[in-house]
Amino acid sequence: MSYANQSPLSFSEKELLDLAIAWVVLSVAFALLLAPIHRGIGTVGGFVTMIGLSFVTVGVAFLLHELAHKVVAIHFGQLAEFRADYQMLFLAIMSALIGFLFAAPGAVYHRGRITPRENGLISVAGPVTNVALAGVFLPIMLFGSALGGGLLERIGYMGVLINLFLAAFNMIPFGPLDGKSVLNWSKSVFALTFATCLGLLALFLLQFGLQF
Repeated sequence: MSYANQSPLSFSEKELLDLAIAWVVLSVAFALLLAPIHRGIGTVGGFVTMIGLSFVTVGVAFLLHELAHKVVAIHFGQLAEFRADYQMLFLAIMSALIGFLFAAPGAVYHRGRITPRENGLISVAGPVTNVALAGVFLPIMLFGSALGGGLLERIGYMGVLINLFLAAFNMIPFGPLDGKSVLNWSKSVFALTFATCLGLLALFLLQFGLQF
């Protein structure tokens, strides 16, 4: 692919394939964790429903998180594309099968001249996007029953919880997670963002609990 005239919304065939595979695998992994039909818990219908719920909550959270990294990276003149990590996607399925989930489906890789500030802004864009998405899902959760029944309410709940969790998790300043780059750029921005993400997640859990 030539990047000479790359726009924030241009994708190679390889990138689209990797995004699609990661989206599907993550959705199935979450469904295996939350509706473990392989352990004799639940029904086939419940498992299929959970795949659908995961697809529109986990999948959207993952996709827009990665696209936020990509758009901001290209804004700063980077050559940026998402690449799935197939070993980690396999691990996500295997871990879900035994009752926990470790998911690092891939990342947006970018190259070009960049400052620590620009790199930090690229990194923080993902968690900030997840917090914004949680705000989008919140009214669906609160008013879902009145608008369309329990399914909408459930979608809203999962959307808020998963997005707040991803925001807080990715702000951990460790390894390839976003928090490390943000901390290297600005301790104050890191502290404010991490505290906000953790605080919102804790507040949500205290108010609505953990339910699936």
